[in-house]
Amino acid sequence: IDYQSKILLLGSCFSENIGNKLSYFKLRTTQNPFGILFQPRAIESLITNAINKKTYSDKDIFFQNERWHSFESHSDLSSNNENIILSKLNGAIVITEKILRNSSHIIITLGTSWVYRHIESDMIVANCHKIPQKKFSKELLSVDEITESLDAVIQLIKSVNKNATILFTVSPVRHLKDGFIENTQSKSHLITAIHNVVDYREKTHYFPSYEIMMDEL
Repeated sequence: IDYQSKILLLGSCFSENIGNKLSYFKLRTTQNPFGILFQPRAIESLITNAINKKTYSDKDIFFQNERWHSFESHSDLSSNNENIILSKLNGAIVITEKILRNSSHIIITLGTSWVYRHIESDMIVANCHKIPQKKFSKELLSVDEITESLDAVIQLIKSVNKNATILFTVSPVRHLKDGFIENTQSKSHLITAIHNVVDYREKTHYFPSYEIMMDEL
């Protein structure tokens, strides 16, 4: 990475810590157009929607606690105005698609294997937006599920930007609200899945332009 690099950072709050350091030293970065995303399925969904140039409409948002939200984005994009949130979502998709195609480096930071599934829609959400917990089921993604998701992410990125270097990081931030044991299990699933993907691709020489950075406390 040098001053000619174009860097996209996606994922948990740790990606913003990395991005802020890079920005401080005046490197060219774009951070989380859809806000902080903690788990791999949310990141895969964003990349899929960006490459497919999804257009958000009123069916993709909902009203809760006097604000409009999307299950696919962080509350940073939420608004008390329906038109404003749709403008933010569609603008962020355009930016993400453009940056994915032109980045030299894409840093993806995973924070947790725990996901929340909205029971009514059967959708794994990126953010619960303070909706009552009884409306969600909490699930731990298996190593195989995370491996499949990360493999899909790599293939999606390489389909539009074959020269991009992809770096995976695991956030050192402990999610202790899940419990000490549950946090350790969650992080171990992420680490194992990343190694599964990287080891397989190194052995097969399939899309070799990616790296792994482990930042585990």
